[in-house]
Amino acid sequence: MTRQRSFKHLVRTRMTKTGESYTAARAVLLAAQEVPGAAQPVLATSDETIRERTGRGWEEWFDLLDEWGAAEKSHRETARWVAGQLGVVPLAWNAQAVVGSYERARLGRAVGEHEDGFTVNVSRTVAVSAERLYDAVVDESQRTAWLPDGKLTERTATRPASARFDWDGGPTRVHVVFDVRDAGKSRITVSHVRLADADAAAAMKAFWRERLDGLKARLEGGSDA
Repeated sequence: MTRQRSFKHLVRTRMTKTGESYTAARAVLLAAQEVPGAAQPVLATSDETIRERTGRGWEEWFDLLDEWGAAEKSHRETARWVAGQLGVVPLAWNAQAVVGSYERARLGRAVGEHEDGFTVNVSRTVAVSAERLYDAVVDESQRTAWLPDGKLTERTATRPASARFDWDGGPTRVHVVFDVRDAGKSRITVSHVRLADADAAAAMKAFWRERLDGLKARLEGGSDA
């Protein structure tokens, strides 16, 4: 089996667009460099960072996904498989970064695009426990203090790891994952899925960035409700 076929295709596509050598194009892709005025990098983060977070670099991940047959699988199936390799939940940042980057490179999808619509992911690290962060999101009386304009209806919740919500009575969903970080810190990742198009995704990404900044400021400032 040809090795690194999906990643090599990604490099050669860039070479065609930019005129760079293979080595130069590969280096830029692996660095996940953002160029002002250009499209967002295909890879979610640099090769160095993804290796630190997952134990594998991008070329290794693309090999594994090709060999597993990810190009013929749904996003959900692939996310579950990658999560199983990492020992995390499918919505964890590490799993979504790997799957999203592969789908953009291999399947030609736009940033955040999946078979059921667009997804945005926003994360913040907050200097409180995962339990406190979980309560601030799942407890409706606490949630309204930082999300007064968000209509979340709980579907499932597993304390203190994750929660899933319907959004504003419509077809989109909000998935939230809580991860323990360093001592006294935890990370919240909000994934808003099934968005209609890139414009809706951009609007909701800006919305969640602002709301999570507010949540972080509130909890770190000592406000519980």
